[in-house]
Parts: sequence; C-alpha cells; structure tokens
Amino acid sequence: MNEASIDSRLHMKAEFMNDVLGRLVSSLEINDELRKAISYSLEAPGKRVRSVLALWCCELISGEVNHNAEIAAAAIEMVHTYSLVHDDLPAMDDDDLRRGVASCHKFFDEATAILAGDGLLTLAFEILASKIEEPVVSVRLIRQLAEDAGPGGMIAGQMADLKAENTDGSREVLEYIHINKTGKMFRCSAVMGGICGGADEDQLRCLSEYGLKIGLGFQIADDILDVCALSEQLGKTVGKDAGAAKCTYPTVMGIAKSKQLAERLADEATAALEPFGAKADTLRMLAKALLERTK
Repeated sequence: MNEASIDSRLHMKAEFMNDVLGRLVSSLEINDELRKAISYSLEAPGKRVRSVLALWCCELISGEVNHNAEIAAAAIEMVHTYSLVHDDLPAMDDDDLRRGVASCHKFFDEATAILAGDGLLTLAFEILASKIEEPVVSVRLIRQLAEDAGPGGMIAGQMADLKAENTDGSREVLEYIHINKTGKMFRCSAVMGGICGGADEDQLRCLSEYGLKIGLGFQIADDILDVCALSEQLGKTVGKDAGAAKCTYPTVMGIAKSKQLAERLADEATAALEPFGAKADTLRMLAKALLERTK
C-alpha cells in the first residue's frame, strides 16, 4: 500500500463519515437556527482523521465497520468539531478561518457559535447513550470519550496551552499540552474503535499507545505547518502560533529536532501494532501519512 492509496482510502472513509453525520443531524430534533450552525460547522471540509481512525480500528479487530463504530466515530467528530468552534472564538485563539471557510462565529455570531459548540458536545453523548446497540458498550464508550475530551484530557490541554502563551516554555510543558489537547483524542478514537470491534484488554492497550503516539506526532506536524505552510494549504490562518506567542515544538526545540521527534513517535506508534501483524498495515501507513502531510 503506497501513500496515494492511504490518501484515497482516507478520503473515501471521510466521505462515508460525512454521510453518517448528515443522516444523524437531519434525524435529530434541533432548533432550526441551531441546526444551521451545527451543520455548517460539521459540513466544513475536514480530513475526519479521528473518526476514520475509529472505523479502521474497529475493522482491525472485527474485520468490518459495524453500526456501533459508525456512531462512535460520529460522536468523536462532533466533539472534535465543537472544540474547533470554541477554539476559534475571540476569547480563545481568535481565528476567522477554519477548514477553508469562515469560522462559525464569523459566519453567524459569537453567541450562536458558543451554543453550536455546546450542542455538538451534548449531541455526542446523546447518540452514544441512545444509538449504541449494547448498554455495556454504550457506557464504555461514554466513559472513554468523557475521560479523553474532558477536564482530565483535551480541556486540560487547552487550558495549559492558554496559560503557556508568552512564556519561554519547555519540552515538559509542551508534552503535557499536546498529549492532553491532541494526543488523548486520537487515543480515544483508537480505543473506541477497538471497543466497538470487541477488542480484549491487551489489544486495547496496543491501540491506546498507537493513538497517543500518532496524536502527539500529528500535533508536532501541525506546529511545523503553522510555520512553513500557506493558509490556502491548511484552511486556517498560518502564523497564528507565533503571533500569539504560543508554546510550540518549533519555538522550543527548533524545526529540525521537532521533525526528528515526530518521526520517532511514528516509529513507536507502528511498533505498538506489532501484535496485529499485517492486518494493521493501514494504521501503519496512516502514521506515516500524518507525519508527511502538507495540510
């Protein structure tokens, strides 16, 4: 499998997720104005890497994408999108561009964006509670998402990221920020996909390590792209990290050492997949593709 094929498979699975999300949102009873803002944010062109990761991890364990994995992947995408909507707000990173289109608060207004984000976060747990076929699986998925997206995970990382602005920073601070802000949601995707596929505890540990490593590598690559890429490539404003005096890997370690660290994390991630053998080749290729991305 070459890089072109992994990009093609990512695109196909992203289109699949777009259909799943569209059907879910259209079936829910939501205020029309709120639905417009939620749909606008969800439908903005995105890579869907986290939700696709959940689908592929389910496939790795069970050999197919089942209904539970579709719902889990949709919940992950809703939480990720809510985090972007809120992250773009003036009180946070204050960005007018997201996924190549106007940020939610610019297209609508700040209050609507806040409520749309709140709605997406709540909807994620609603669908996990109401649309997962087995109650035990539902509870496990809800707990995993709450742990990794909540104040002990993504939100903790976002808070630390804000507090680290205009400081010298350190590698330890960086790791804390990005493991929590980004790494744990990738871990969440991998583990939730594994749960949906019926993974045992040893398999979940492998998927957890893989997800955390590629998530941290993904963030390092993102930090580098903020320095080197164009806004047209990323679909968001570049140079924002430097302008906001963010604590990032390039500012603390330099670009060359940051690239070396990202490569090492990709190697460690693929090593975690060894027990799965050749069945995990798609995930191995994903680790490399995320490292080499240009947008």
